[in-house]
Order: sequence, then C-alpha cells, then structure tokens
Amino acid sequence: MTHPRSHGWDAQGWRPGVWAPDATRVGLRLDDGDVAMAPSGGGWWTAPTPLPHGTDYAFTVDGSDALPDPRSAWQPHGVHAASRVFDPRLHEWRDRDWPGRDVRGAVVYELHVGTFTPAGTLDAAIERLGHLADLGVEMVELMPLAAFPGVHGWGYDGVALYAVHEPYGGPAALQRFVDAAHRRGLAVCLDVVYNHLGPSGNYLQRFGPYFTDTHHTPWGWAVNLDAPGAAGMRAFLVDNATRWLREFHVDALRLDAVHALVDDSGRHLLAELSDAVAALADELGRPFSLVAESDLNDPATVTPTLDGGLGMTAQWADDVHHALHAWVTGETHGYYVDFGSAATLAHALTRVFVHEGDWSTFRGRPWGAPVPPGTDGHRFVVFGSDHDQVGNRALGDRPSHRLDGGRLAATAAAVLASPFTPMLFMGEEWGASTPFLYFTDHAEPELVEGIRRGRTEEFAGHGWAELYGGAPDVPDPQSPATVDASRLDWDEVHRGDHARLLAWYRTLITLRRSEPALASGDLGRANADADPEDRWVVLHRGDLRVVLHVGDEATVPLDGTVAQVLAAWDDVVPAPDGLHLPGPGAAVVRVTKEAR
Repeated sequence: MTHPRSHGWDAQGWRPGVWAPDATRVGLRLDDGDVAMAPSGGGWWTAPTPLPHGTDYAFTVDGSDALPDPRSAWQPHGVHAASRVFDPRLHEWRDRDWPGRDVRGAVVYELHVGTFTPAGTLDAAIERLGHLADLGVEMVELMPLAAFPGVHGWGYDGVALYAVHEPYGGPAALQRFVDAAHRRGLAVCLDVVYNHLGPSGNYLQRFGPYFTDTHHTPWGWAVNLDAPGAAGMRAFLVDNATRWLREFHVDALRLDAVHALVDDSGRHLLAELSDAVAALADELGRPFSLVAESDLNDPATVTPTLDGGLGMTAQWADDVHHALHAWVTGETHGYYVDFGSAATLAHALTRVFVHEGDWSTFRGRPWGAPVPPGTDGHRFVVFGSDHDQVGNRALGDRPSHRLDGGRLAATAAAVLASPFTPMLFMGEEWGASTPFLYFTDHAEPELVEGIRRGRTEEFAGHGWAELYGGAPDVPDPQSPATVDASRLDWDEVHRGDHARLLAWYRTLITLRRSEPALASGDLGRANADADPEDRWVVLHRGDLRVVLHVGDEATVPLDGTVAQVLAAWDDVVPAPDGLHLPGPGAAVVRVTKEAR
C-alpha cells in the first residue's frame, strides 16, 4: 500500500498525511490551533495546506490528545512531543561519485553512536572515520538510530522509526555522517528494528491496526503483517526501509531479529521488502543490501525470492561466533552448551551452521538446516564480538577482559581469514578495556524497576555465577555511570598491547584484500582440520593455511611444506609438514601442496 500522492512534499512544502483507517475525525495540531484533515483514500488522511521545514505539528484522532506523526522524521523535543517538519532535500550531497558497496565480502564495523566517542553524536563519530578507513573497514554499521525515550540506550526500544534520535544529532546529522563516510570510501549500514517497538512512546496503535494479538513476541504485541489491516503496517515498514536508502543515501540495512516477524500471509514481508529494495537499486543505479539477524539457521533467508526464499543479501551467523567464543574461552554454559570443541569450530568455519537439523540441547529440539552446496559464503556475516554477545553479559565484559593476546589474535584470524563477511565490534581491534554494558533511560518507575529486576534475575543462573566466581553485581541500566563506563577510551589505541593488537588486525585485513584465496567466499574450497585435543584448528583457504592455536608450545601439523609465512602473531618456525608456535596465537602461511 503506497500513500496517496496528496501526501508528501510539493513546491509549497510538506503536506502531512497519516494512515488512520478506523478514525472518523483526524486533526492537524499547529501552534495556532487545529486544522481538520480530509480522508484521501485507503485509510489515509491528508492536511489541506503544506508546512515549511522546521514547523512543529501533531495529529489528533477522534478528539484525542496531540500525538506525534507515526512517520515523523524529526522529534527535537522527544518521542512524546510534537513532530517537526524535516526537508531532506536541504542537504547538499557531495557523494555523487559514490558507486555504492554491496555488503558481501566487505569488512564491516559495528558501532554504537552514543558510546563510540566521548560526545556520543554522529558528528563526533565523523571525526573517527579516518581510523576506520586506515584499519581497512569497508562498511560502518550503526546500531539503531530510531528515536527512543530519554537520552541513552542501545536503540532497540525505538518508537519513532522514521526519526533519528535527537541526542545523536537528529536527521541532518545522519545525512552529514553518510556523506562523510562515502567521501572516505566507507559504506554505511543502518540497524533497523521492525519486529517490535519500545514500551514507552509507542503511539502507533492509536492510529490504526499496526499491531495484532494474533501473534506474540518476547516484547509483547506482534507487528501486524497478516491480520486485518496489515497492509498499513507492511507499507509503513517497506516505506521506512526504502526511505533510509533513498533520502539518506544509506547503503545497507541490518534487520533485527527477523525470526520475530511472524507473517502467515501468502508473501512474507521480507520477500516484499527484498523486491522493493531491488527495484530501488535498479532505479538509482547502485547496490543496496539487506542483512538479516536470524537464529533459525535457515538458508531460505538468503535464498532469492524468485527461488521461493526471503531474498536477504546476507544474514548473521551466530553459530560461528558461538563455536569460536566457546573454543577460545572454554565457556560452555547457556547457549554455548553444544559448542566448545575444535571440531565444532572447524565445522562452523566451513559449513556455517553447527545445527543443521540436528538436536539443539539449549532449545531442546532439532534445529536448523544445512547450507546448500554452492552458496556464497559472503552471504553470512560472522564476528568474534558484537553488541549482543558483549552487552548481554552481566558485566558487559569483552573477550579482551579475559583472554591473552594470543587468543585474541586467533579470534581475529578466524573471522578475518574466513570465507564469510567479517564484522568487528567497536574497540575490538585494539582490545578495548572498556566494557559495553546494557543501559536505558526510561522515566516510568515501574518500567525501570522491571528492567532492573529482569537483568538481575537473568544472570542468577545459566552458569553465570560459576563464570564470575559468584552471583554478578549487575550494573544499574539506568545509571549514567553505566553509560560512561561503556564509552571507548581512544587514548588506548596507540599504547602497548593495544597498539600491537591493532597492527595485527590491520595486517589481517590487508592480507584479506591482497590474497584472492582469503577474499573468496567459495565454501567449496574451504576445509579445516581440528586437533582431537582441542588445541588447534587449521583452516584451508586455497594454498593458504590459517593456523589457530590456543594451547601451549606445539607444532601444528600441516598438509604441506611452509613456503611463506604471510603473518604471525608470535615468532613461528616452519617444521617438516608443520608449523611450530610458542603458545596461543595464529599465523597465515602458504604451503606448497595444493589444497584438498
């Protein structure tokens, strides 16, 4: 369902419109009073006169209090207040020569705007783009920017999905960020949340059937994708996605938890979205990517829509993270229970999903399906850290808080030398000492107390006490100190072990670009050997061997003679049919024997 032509920009300004199919009266509230809006077809109501950029306005529905525009681009006074007209055409773009960048095979870097810099704004983040370009990053992934209550948060409780969080700088700041990134040769991916809205400031249901109780999610009401009136919500989401790509020049969208988008209609929302984005790419002449977060281990997510799939460009592969994290740390509690061996990691690094239809102990049921032969490995985004896997720990502790340099080096090599699309989490590249904690900024006492209680109860079991040496003292999500502790310390970058790890990341990324075998996403040419005693894994990439080692001094057997050491964390010594490592670490070597 597309909104009527009478709604949107014309020569005189912005003509507000809203979808409210069940309303009998809809009003436009301005500073000088209310103006009646007229029905314009398909459940839409349109204002009689346009508004210029910078005008504050709100809607009333059947005599209600003033409500913000569901499609508001600008909420300068917060999500509970009036909307403000934003004209995206005012920005003078300087990225006209930007060709676009597909996510597949790119080095992706996930960051949280609020804690990436001391200022916590998009403009401040621009000042650090040089660091990312020098590192070799090719796509910057921004955690959600949709406006949410308060100042501080992760963004996954956004309620104004068309607006950019004002404390980050608002919509104009996002345009400046994308423009600056493109001039640095960096693509931009925006994390969007379509499976739910946050609990505070969500006024959508006041306008129409945007939600349904036919289905339920862990966050409450499900978005209405298949019940009566679903066309309105489906259009709301598809229009939102294409708007970021068209008006803000964003290159990719990461779709949060798509397994929670319950859609029993004849055509899944994701397939509809995929086709809409493909049409926009054809129109504008540059590639766009859709990256799905899904825990279903279902290759249909990245199967083209013409072949009956959902058509996503890529999807996150949590199994690779779990296999890698459990192996390097020894953690096997909670959802790591089926992971931890070298053999499991070898499987994940070559076949993507560990659970391919077999039994998942954590879920208590069979799970997943195998990736079909010939599938491009670049369709799977893998990582050693991300916001969830760090921030959803009780103390927000990173692998760098627990692992020595050699094991961190092995983690980096496993991700960056894999046949997948690698992603780094902000600060990972230098082993940041700062945690990334869970934090919120809600005003409702009952909601605040519920979040505090839930966090404490969450970490009372599942092996967390054993990991932390006792029940962890979970930091208060509402405390400003929790946010402050999570801000990156950029003074670390050039110091000691931090600088050494950063140099290692740069070396691996450079190798990924210069060595065709490492740049390839051909899973058919990716094999791996695993130590029965779980000390090492050797990943085969053409004539290259990526040696990952977490044990004591040892000689790791190889299926050929080392002809060249391309990179090594510590001093390594070639041995007959092997490589001698002094302890935990990693190396990339060329062997004379052809790959199997």
